[in-house]
Amino acid sequence: MLSSLLTSSKPSLKMRCGTVTSFARVYLTTKATSSSSSSSSSVSDALRKPMVLGIRREDKNRWERRVALTPAHVKKLIKETGARILVQPSNTRIFNNASFEKAGATIEEDLAKADAILGIKEVPITKLIPEKTYVIFSHTHKGQSYNMPSLRAFLDNKIRLIDYELMLDPRTDKRLVLFGRYAGYAGMIDGLHGLGQRLLALGYNSPFIHMGQAHVYPNLECVNTKLRHVGNIIADQGLPEAFAPMIFTFTGSGNVAQGARAIFDKLPHDNITVDDLPLIFKDRYNERYKNRLLALQVNAEDYLERIGGGKYSREEYRQHPERYRSVFAQKIAPYTTMLVNGIYWESKYPRLMTTADLAAIQGQRELKNRMLAIADISCDIGGSLEFMSHASTIDSPFFYVDARDGLVEHKDVEKPGVQINSIDNLPTELPFEASQHFGDSLYPFAKALATGELDHPVLSRAIICQDGSLTKQHEHLKKALANSQGIRVVDNRRKSVLLAGSGMVSQPLVDYLASTKDTDITIASNDLDEARRLAHQFPNTQAARLDVMDAVSLDKLIKESDVVVSLVPAHLHPQIASAAIHRQKHMVTASYLSPEMQRLDASAKDASVTIINEIGLDPGIDHCSAMKIIDEEHARGGKIKSFISWCGGLTAPENSGNQLGYKFSWSPRGVLTAGLNSAQYKINGQLRQIPAGKLFAHKFGNVPLYPGFAFEGLANRDSLQYADIYGLDLNNMDTMFRGTLRYSGYSDILDCLLRLGFLSLEPGTAVDAASAAAFLQQILGVRSGASAETVAQRLSKRLGVQPSNPLIGRLMLALEEFGMLSFAPAATSASRLIAPTALDAMAKVLQNSLRFRANERDLVCMSHEFGVESADGKSYDVRCSSLTVYGDAKTGETAMARTVGIPAAIATRLLLKGTVKTRGVIRPTIPEVYEPLIEELELRGVVFNESSKSGVHNSLQRRMSWA
Repeated sequence: MLSSLLTSSKPSLKMRCGTVTSFARVYLTTKATSSSSSSSSSVSDALRKPMVLGIRREDKNRWERRVALTPAHVKKLIKETGARILVQPSNTRIFNNASFEKAGATIEEDLAKADAILGIKEVPITKLIPEKTYVIFSHTHKGQSYNMPSLRAFLDNKIRLIDYELMLDPRTDKRLVLFGRYAGYAGMIDGLHGLGQRLLALGYNSPFIHMGQAHVYPNLECVNTKLRHVGNIIADQGLPEAFAPMIFTFTGSGNVAQGARAIFDKLPHDNITVDDLPLIFKDRYNERYKNRLLALQVNAEDYLERIGGGKYSREEYRQHPERYRSVFAQKIAPYTTMLVNGIYWESKYPRLMTTADLAAIQGQRELKNRMLAIADISCDIGGSLEFMSHASTIDSPFFYVDARDGLVEHKDVEKPGVQINSIDNLPTELPFEASQHFGDSLYPFAKALATGELDHPVLSRAIICQDGSLTKQHEHLKKALANSQGIRVVDNRRKSVLLAGSGMVSQPLVDYLASTKDTDITIASNDLDEARRLAHQFPNTQAARLDVMDAVSLDKLIKESDVVVSLVPAHLHPQIASAAIHRQKHMVTASYLSPEMQRLDASAKDASVTIINEIGLDPGIDHCSAMKIIDEEHARGGKIKSFISWCGGLTAPENSGNQLGYKFSWSPRGVLTAGLNSAQYKINGQLRQIPAGKLFAHKFGNVPLYPGFAFEGLANRDSLQYADIYGLDLNNMDTMFRGTLRYSGYSDILDCLLRLGFLSLEPGTAVDAASAAAFLQQILGVRSGASAETVAQRLSKRLGVQPSNPLIGRLMLALEEFGMLSFAPAATSASRLIAPTALDAMAKVLQNSLRFRANERDLVCMSHEFGVESADGKSYDVRCSSLTVYGDAKTGETAMARTVGIPAAIATRLLLKGTVKTRGVIRPTIPEVYEPLIEELELRGVVFNESSKSGVHNSLQRRMSWA
């Protein structure tokens, strides 16, 4: 029936929903026998009446548009059973709300009135309704550790859990309700699309360039039309000769593989066997291969070799897989254009291909046009294909693996590497037919559920738990539940932390964690010497080399840890996070929560993993202090009408004697790139925006936090988003602002450097200069040996101001401080200034010239001000929270390192102790994180001072001179 969708006209919903397979008819007439389980026989006659069914909104990710029952199924179910059906509203579901209403369902947000709730994907623990029946894919019946907290929640809430994967044919034990074939459909469509993109990037037009990704087609009829079109082009115009013959190799024989073949078989092709491969390649210039694809279906006996000789035995292989090895890489892969992988794999079995296998193939020049792409529909991360390191997404479906010199992953379609498509929710790309097919399979059992037939032989067998207990056939899950409690402890006593990165804020974090005797720390860095300097101070600390792009070594480091702390550059966090989720390890990072990290939220929840972001200074403890006061005021019924937050990592006043009034206590590149951001905020009821590159020009010239400091400020990114993050009502707020503090004069110099081109991130500004002075000459276009007067004139001309303007004098002094006006003879090559962009070069110059010297210290200042209206609206108070922390000139520990490293370390300890229960990608804005963190910070001397006053006349909002 499924394959007919590809050839027939648009299917009739009425006809399809009326289709009931023979086994379903048998089940619908089957009654429970006296041998039924006690749970089944206890069903009372009172249940033998129409039930209220709920259909939940899918919320795992934005692409999940499937539904368990279509409107046509709902209409039929209501007619045949009289059941009432509630449907949660959804604007993304493939069938809209109106179609369900027309079918007779009630659109209802609250499903509390439903007796049984049907869905597709896992349900967030916080959204479970106690004492209901849930029918979903729970991914718990195999004891999957990442979903044991979910199973525990089902038990605690006395929920009856029915799992689709356990709805089995009693005669054959084959699954009855599944999407597998649709994964094959979508995976093959996406694979053809990706191959077309890859060939084009290699300089070859191909018929596959016309294939879109699966989700762009409204239904399979449209896919079928497109396949006919592509097939005609292949037959008429042929395939790129350089890649002939194009061989598509299929593994697996189940629903996934069958779905993939159903798509591929619509294209002109010939079927071949493994034995044909050598002969075909001897004759590979045969004209017939230009107009035909070749399909190779391989079975286990085709690529498995018995170690020591002998014939393949399926029974022996299942019992003793260690007796076999895969020769796929030697026997089949060298001939393959695209591998379509649909095999079931477990760790006891040999891999189809190892990373070394891939490296060997990619290292052979004569095979450069082989193994172009892999559609890994099975999506076993690190499984049958060792180098398949992570699931891709519908948004970003392809990545590339080059194993020739270590394992390099990238997303550049033009660079070397095999293209991999490994989307783990493929059926949702075809939500219309996938939902129809699934609903057809589910309908007879939904009907039994609607009439209260919980003793139905298929339903009763699929119950994992009910009434707070596991059913008899699933009592083996007790061990998995017990093993999932808390954090894994190494050798039952010690815990292990992986610190990825060894930069400027690492020392306090290592000090804090290493002081705990039950914790081992591995400091992994691309600078092994730096990691060793940190590690040698403590007996429970060791160093390791870190290459984030080496998926194998990264996976090994993460596998051996309990919690990962990532202090690498921010753009690398998602890769580390993906690897941590794969290994079901929690993670901590101080960086801003990027969109790439946010997209990992669903997979983190699925794996029962917590990834705490923004747990440094700003962002970090600013969230903690802010949320403490916001939650306190909300508990009192107060309304936050304004919020102003300032934070700055500064130089102590006595060490600020340079034109920037600044020295670097953290990444200079991070400081400079932050100044290129756009910003928006709300002040006194007005929304304001600052475009990218204009931040320095829109400084706030007077920030009167303390009379003793001459502060100026910069708006910090998007202040408005923090209204949602903090649970505030932006529409009813006068002011929402977050800013960065600097000493007066800082922004003028940085704005000049930006306008002159020193802060450009354009690739064309790459620098390879003999010195900082040569870099200046390159940017300004002056000759080597030019005088200071010539440089000043060029600066004034480029900036559009008179040479006598005081700004030019300050800028010249700054350039001299930076070592850029030193016109000595060219330095040796060892001190050359080499960088990919002008900004990177400038960061290196500033890091060298404005670093903290011995006996110097830095300063951190933070201030929050809240305007709070009372619950009755009759009074208005101002609450303030401030923090001032100095670095230690004697020990060299910076205030920045302490206020970033210690909060990250505290968060790590909270995860190690298992006190943070929230899963997913989070910030420290929840009490279970910020309350113990603030308390522990106070013990470490990092203390917020709070005050409160009535009225607004002396508030910061009124005192500031807003630019």
